[in-house]
Amino acid sequence: MAVRVRIPAPLRAATAGQAEVQVEGGDLATCLSQLESQFPAIRARLRDDAGGLRRFVNLYVNGEDVRFLQGLETRLQPGDELSIIPAVAGGA
Repeated sequence: MAVRVRIPAPLRAATAGQAEVQVEGGDLATCLSQLESQFPAIRARLRDDAGGLRRFVNLYVNGEDVRFLQGLETRLQPGDELSIIPAVAGGA
């Protein structure tokens, strides 16, 4: 099952500049593992030392925040779109 993963600009150095990649997997955890397998450098940007998702990494499946779905156990269908959105902070 192919899932399209949208890579934000700050993470594209880890995907050889690709803005979008295809991965396989029936759930979000499997898809992330496949992404990290294809692009090992992205793991450090997504995961903390314990292997959990970093606090500032937000994941959306078809526009829905996975925190309001089933988290990493969210089931995926062929053609679904996973967006990785790093939190942005700032101010003057």
